Amino acid sequence: MTVAPSPEAVRLARRLRELRESQRLTQKDLSHALSSDTRVAVATISSWESQTNPKLPPEERLRSYALLFTKAVVPAGTTLPREQDLSAAERERFNSLHRELIGLRDGIRQQATSSPVGGSYTFDFESGPITLICPEAPVDGRSPLAEEDNPNYTRLYRYADLDALIEMWGHVRASNPELRAHHQVPSEVTADHLSGHLILLGGVAWNQVTGRLLRVLDQLPIRQMTVEDLADGEIFRSRDGREYRPLWEELKEADPDAPSKAELEAFQAQDAWMGETPRELVEDVALLARLRNPFNHSRTITICNGVYSRGVLGAVRTLTDNAVRERNEAYLANRFPGGIFGLLLRVPVINGEAITPDLEIPENRLYEWSPEEEDE
Repeated sequence: MTVAPSPEAVRLARRLRELRESQRLTQKDLSHALSSDTRVAVATISSWESQTNPKLPPEERLRSYALLFTKAVVPAGTTLPREQDLSAAERERFNSLHRELIGLRDGIRQQATSSPVGGSYTFDFESGPITLICPEAPVDGRSPLAEEDNPNYTRLYRYADLDALIEMWGHVRASNPELRAHHQVPSEVTADHLSGHLILLGGVAWNQVTGRLLRVLDQLPIRQMTVEDLADGEIFRSRDGREYRPLWEELKEADPDAPSKAELEAFQAQDAWMGETPRELVEDVALLARLRNPFNHSRTITICNGVYSRGVLGAVRTLTDNAVRERNEAYLANRFPGGIFGLLLRVPVINGEAITPDLEIPENRLYEWSPEEEDE
């Protein structure tokens, strides 16, 4: 079923087309003019002007529109003027047009937030950069292809939680095609990365950035910590002292082809044994949190974490899985209107696969927090 665009979206699309046609510019001419900094494809401009399925332009692109159409005459082949070069009259027209376009865009976002239909606004960012920080796999557990002197060297073999990374990376790129996005392991993170939108994948053991930021983010009343009875995972503890742990099930008959205890321990899977009894992970715990970036309050930090990798993937798929994403987005919008929250979620594991939490099921929500409720 095709969902009709909102009147607000059509209004902005029509206005952008009017601006272009008022100067007798083709979409190719406009593509050239707007590509002074970062390339804008003709197809992208067409999608912004579409009356049947308009795409939302990033805020900085609307600023470029306002700069370009500040001029009384915009000939084909022109490039984007600099704001500091505008005359007083041009600056006044620029400010007026910029306010108009941003107002139209804000109307679309307000309508989408109040009644989300099919989109995902949690990862629809106003501006970049966006950096996904993914854990680095332990050296002993890496493929030989992770070695740089291997002729078939593949950088991603250095990464842990690859399922979660691929799922989140595809979703973020689809939601923000015009913004700069990167994925890094913690050792490669720079100050520039930390000043943008951050998405942290994985727990504190393999992702030092997550561990550092969880200590900095005192606002979040959830901590992850090591315990003696888990060798490979770290449990969650809320500020009230409650602990949230994964569930294991003892295997009555061990698979004769399964690795031995010694073999498992060599590959960082010691928790699959309790004493001399093999076990199967049947439920993980996930942390899904959204907070302001402590290094830049105009940007956000999203934490997708788990005791084990199944929990990390469950946190990610809460807002990427087509089967439940729309309902989960609606739940978060209604439950946390301020957009800042922390959730601990139950992630069942069946046949080795993480099952996406449905937030409408109360049993899946182990713990919920928002700063608004703390202020009450």
